[in-house]
Amino acid sequence: MKLVYMGTPDFAVPPLEALVRAGYEISGVVTQPDKPKGRGKALQPTPVKEVALKYGIPVYQPEKVKEPGFFETLKQLEPDIIVVAAFGQLIPKAVLDLPRFGCINIHASLLPKYRGAAPIQQAVIDGEKESGVTIMKMGTGLDTGDMISRVVVPITPEETGGSLFDKLALAGAELLTETLPDIFDGTAEYEKQPQESPTPYAAMITKQMGLLDFTKTAQELERLVRGMSPWPSAYTFLGGKNLKVWKSRVGECCGQQEPGTITAVDAGGIHVACGDRELILEEVQLEGKKRMDTAAFLRGYKIEPGVKLTNHK
Repeated sequence: MKLVYMGTPDFAVPPLEALVRAGYEISGVVTQPDKPKGRGKALQPTPVKEVALKYGIPVYQPEKVKEPGFFETLKQLEPDIIVVAAFGQLIPKAVLDLPRFGCINIHASLLPKYRGAAPIQQAVIDGEKESGVTIMKMGTGLDTGDMISRVVVPITPEETGGSLFDKLALAGAELLTETLPDIFDGTAEYEKQPQESPTPYAAMITKQMGLLDFTKTAQELERLVRGMSPWPSAYTFLGGKNLKVWKSRVGECCGQQEPGTITAVDAGGIHVACGDRELILEEVQLEGKKRMDTAAFLRGYKIEPGVKLTNHK
């Protein structure tokens, strides 16, 4: 069986490596174009491209997969199936219909929940107790195709977007190699999804979504801090400077203090009044400084109770 693999970020690396270990014939890897990165703006290959080159697999990087020239290239690769994992572009129907076994997607949620671009972070932000991976046959709708297999991954109370990302990438790799033989021998079962998802569309994460609104509950903000770690991070403003919050916990009742007011500063952290209780900031990073625990931060930056954290410079 000939496979074409389409993926871009770190999440898509473990499934590709699993396919290589399993001995599948991968006739090509399709990934996003290299992008400039760092101060020198040198072109940086995608994580998937780096792995493909390591194994000597041909790499294709079309600006748009809907380009007619790329479709002709794809036809020449003669894929029996196309495996997609966090590729980053909508795939046109002509490509979906090309392989005899169609295109399958490794989606990082328990469909039909969390259709969309950022299911991993959103599950943490929403306080879900479990997430998982669904392998589905792709259709023209966004994450609405028939489900083939699923695996559940628990979400721990300390889970961050980054740690769940790593767990689901490995779970997806294992599920893929378990599912492909069933697809090829015709024993796979295809389950249609309901038309509506039980959760809202998981929109792409933006930096602005990490801004801490202290009128919300402390629990909501603690989950946001974890969900936004390591990127783009949760943040607020202290004395006109951006203050990233990397770790926090829910504290006690904050009385009648206005949300955003620092109520106490001690060895346990910076206590901030929220809509109900306090959010205690345990690990922070002030603009232009290194990330550090709050105790270390306070040795170089004096904060008095009554100071207010704001949503702007």
